[in-house]
Amino acid sequence: MDLTDLVTRAQDGDEQAFASLAVAVGNRLHAVSKRILRDADLAEDATQQALLAMWRELPQLRDPGRFEAWSYRVLVRACYAEGKRTRAWAPNLHRVIDIASSGDQLASIWDRDQLERGFRRLSIDQRAAVVLHYYLDQTPDEIAETLGVPAGTIRSRLFYAVRALRAAIEADERPGVREAVQ
Repeated sequence: MDLTDLVTRAQDGDEQAFASLAVAVGNRLHAVSKRILRDADLAEDATQQALLAMWRELPQLRDPGRFEAWSYRVLVRACYAEGKRTRAWAPNLHRVIDIASSGDQLASIWDRDQLERGFRRLSIDQRAAVVLHYYLDQTPDEIAETLGVPAGTIRSRLFYAVRALRAAIEADERPGVREAVQ
């Protein structure tokens, strides 16, 4: 069944149609919230809150064809709300690899960890813009429409986010930092 048909039926109160809609978009919404919040538990909470808000607000959606963009807007609002309640420190456990592994794999892990540390330093507004732009391939104009802010604001968030990521990576590459971590 077409997504637009499901949206229309769900707008009329069809719970089965909304359940099918939630199944159709749930994994994608969770992946986006996980990338924005950088915490699986917070992402699950934000996704659940977004789905609840979507059920409540779906009758007010004017154009069922714009459901996807609208759902991302609802999700990002839920991520913002969840991010405000974020714990000061949340353990993020990673699988430890065998030290005898190849140097390329260790370098890849080092690069990913550097990027993760830099990404955690970004504001939630910047993370949302980066995820929507680089993960969902949305243009700044599409992101602006999704988030309900001016396109110039999105361009600014992307510019400063990339600059902050670059600065974080460069700071980690200074002599002494990499040796202290290893």
